[in-house]
Amino acid sequence: AQTRVLREIRADLGGRWPMRRLLQGDVGSGKTVVAGAAALMALESGCDVALMAPTEILAEQHALTFRRWFEPLGVRVELWTASVKPAGVSEANPPGPALCLGTHALLESDFAPANLGLVIIDEQHRFGVAQREQLVRKGRYPHLLVMTASPIPRTLGLTVYGDLDVSVL
Repeated sequence: AQTRVLREIRADLGGRWPMRRLLQGDVGSGKTVVAGAAALMALESGCDVALMAPTEILAEQHALTFRRWFEPLGVRVELWTASVKPAGVSEANPPGPALCLGTHALLESDFAPANLGLVIIDEQHRFGVAQREQLVRKGRYPHLLVMTASPIPRTLGLTVYGDLDVSVL
């Protein structure tokens, strides 16, 4: 299922219009791995990626995971929360595209990525449509991947998320 979803995402990222995709899967199904692979696709294209989580604890957990995965590849991983802001570009944080993980702090005006190409929202049901839109507007038509572990019946999904393609793990 992860491979199928990654193929869908790769096709979307290479398409004519920005991706708008809902990724639904049970806890432990691999949503974070899929999000990481999607982030790498965007980063390899020279774009910044923002991943917004609803709590500082979850954002910090994501930061630990993604640093372990991405820093050996030379990818800058930044954490943005109410209590933590990145130190900026340094030898430890090389210039270039970055993966910015955070909470609602990503909605603040001081978060202004140079070339936002992909927005990922974890536990999307914890954010409002306006917040999702506010983060997407920080880029020039970036791709959007929203993730949820909440099972969503197809008919309800089409009603509530009709603007999103749906992938299920």
